[in-house]
Amino acid sequence: MTLLALIITLALEQFRPLNAARYVYPVLASLGQYFEDRFNDGQAHHGTIAWCLMVLPVVLLVGIIHAILFATYPVVGLLFDVVVLYCTMGFRHCSHYFTRIHASLRNQDLVGARRLISEWRGFQHDQSSSEEVVRLTLEEAIVGAHRQVFAMIICFTLFGPCGAVLYRMADYYARTWGKDRSIDAGDFGRFAARAFVIIEWLPARVTAICFSIVGDFEDAAYCWRNQAPTWHDHNEGILLASGAGSLGVCLGQPILQSGEPLERPELGTGDVAEVEALQRFVGLVRRTLVLDALILLFLSLARITI
Repeated sequence: MTLLALIITLALEQFRPLNAARYVYPVLASLGQYFEDRFNDGQAHHGTIAWCLMVLPVVLLVGIIHAILFATYPVVGLLFDVVVLYCTMGFRHCSHYFTRIHASLRNQDLVGARRLISEWRGFQHDQSSSEEVVRLTLEEAIVGAHRQVFAMIICFTLFGPCGAVLYRMADYYARTWGKDRSIDAGDFGRFAARAFVIIEWLPARVTAICFSIVGDFEDAAYCWRNQAPTWHDHNEGILLASGAGSLGVCLGQPILQSGEPLERPELGTGDVAEVEALQRFVGLVRRTLVLDALILLFLSLARITI
């Protein structure tokens, strides 16, 4: 059922992608604002209480509904899983900007590519070179493909729809409460950030292993071992280092962000990131999806034979 639900969801998402910014994120934002208004006094333990009261009941409710439906009406339970995955998984969430930036660079429209990467990252990059735009696009695409697709596959496979909902909510509130705070919240968002680091630990490493297997394994393993710890976010560093090594390109490095120089360590080995690397990344994602599907197929066959 797990593999079937994933296949149906991926097919549905390709033909009728859900606009998460319109339907999903506003719900999460309203829920987060409700708990923030009632608990946020800048103290860390109140942020912990708010996160637990907000996230865990939703995860538990999804688990109860899933268990009841599969015990009584398995087909309805399958449809429920598809709906949950459809709302939490979003291949198009990360491919929209990627595709448009790729097209702009192929048409030598650097101004348009700069505007799109600025919108995607939330920082101004109107002085970035073509090579810098490609690097930033690959970085956003690697992390985005993992968090929108591969991490969801891993969490759903291990924990069912509960895992998918937990990961998506943890990811969202880590970004809104834990990092990109629009108000001075003191330590209120600390637990949200730490919770996602813990939840992300296994999915990030599984995705990195898959990147390594379907790409350049030796370079990916080298970059993971030696370069990932230098990145500011260790889980993100593992994804970027293994992805860069698998593709044989150099990512990271200093950039101009909103007109200011930003020092960043170098990730990856091999060639300077050029437009052709974007197409190689598409191939990497497709091969990773095939690998995930084969693993799930073997697991399903193993359960049947046992």
